[in-house]
Amino acid sequence: MSELLDELLAKPTGPSVPARATDPERDFTKQIEVSGDEAAVTVRGATFEGNESAATAVLQGQGLDPAEWTVTGLRSSEWTMANGDTGVSTRFTFARKCVTLADRPGIDELITALNDTPVKIVQVLPDTDGEEYTFVVQIGDMQFGKIDGDGVEGTLKRTVAALDRAAELLVEYRMRFKIKHVHIAWCGDHVEGFVSQGGANTWRTQLTLNEQIRLTRRVMLHALILFAPLCERLTMVAVPGNHGEAVRIAGKGVTRYDDSHDTESLIAVKDAVDLAPERFGHVEFYVPDTDELIVTLDLSGTITAHTHGHQWRPGKHFEWWKGQAFNKDSAMHQADLLLAGHLHHELIEADGPRTFMQAPSMESESTWFRHGKGSGGAPGLIVAVTRDGRVPVKEVVHQ
Repeated sequence: MSELLDELLAKPTGPSVPARATDPERDFTKQIEVSGDEAAVTVRGATFEGNESAATAVLQGQGLDPAEWTVTGLRSSEWTMANGDTGVSTRFTFARKCVTLADRPGIDELITALNDTPVKIVQVLPDTDGEEYTFVVQIGDMQFGKIDGDGVEGTLKRTVAALDRAAELLVEYRMRFKIKHVHIAWCGDHVEGFVSQGGANTWRTQLTLNEQIRLTRRVMLHALILFAPLCERLTMVAVPGNHGEAVRIAGKGVTRYDDSHDTESLIAVKDAVDLAPERFGHVEFYVPDTDELIVTLDLSGTITAHTHGHQWRPGKHFEWWKGQAFNKDSAMHQADLLLAGHLHHELIEADGPRTFMQAPSMESESTWFRHGKGSGGAPGLIVAVTRDGRVPVKEVVHQ
């Protein structure tokens, strides 16, 4: 540059300061951010290995037990220290472990207990004279994996006991009605899953997704083996619940409406049954069609619709039903009976010749609901007898 240009561009810069000796307390920085069950620690050191140990020390320094946290990600980069040497800056992200292994239910023990549960031998009584009826078992919202109430073990024990009691009631109702057809309605949310509330339920879910699905499958199989010998025709329907949705991204479902762990569990049972047609040739399985949420089936002349119940707001079931029935192409146009779950409490209501039945949950309580409203749970399932659009018998089985 010309001297004139240098003069015009000159700046009053500060004097240079000679490099000081390295001071670890000043040159190696530490930073921690903690938000709920997530933490981020940034440390600077001479090596990556040293940073890893330093990050753990930072957690301890804040009164956090490193054994309760697991590394979920890291980002490392080099930087130049004041003395000219190269250092390493690393940001570690941590998540609080959901539940320690000691607190998790032993899935193998649960499966063994379920497999070893003897199937009740129920006496098949001679046919009662008269017109044929269908015996309905309606069950929903097992939400296996959830920590609330008495947890997975309590829900599993209660579900099996309620199904066994339903089989005993079938014998009692056969004394009054001619029943050759048994129908089991699985009304959704049989797994807790990890998609609800944008994944906010993850910490309170003790089982992996595959473990939740496995328990659901085995319970459905238990019901099949229990009721198949007791009737000439056994039908099983499963519909998708909101907890059972297979995929959500950013809180939104991104696949078809029928993409559900609730229905796939029943499909898996069907695949197994297809291998033994000589034993289970009288058993039928139904799930919603592609991109649908509803299954309708004729039960001794009663057109019965099945859905989970997350399509309407509480108390608006008949309004939703009327809207569906307005579409003459929909099977809901001629439905006599609507079976649902979702809201975790029993509700049986009639509107003229049509009947709505909402099954309670099988979990003992929703802790969130109890904190907000004060009410605990009243778990159970519903059994009913139906023919020609009428449901003369409805009974809640509490266990």
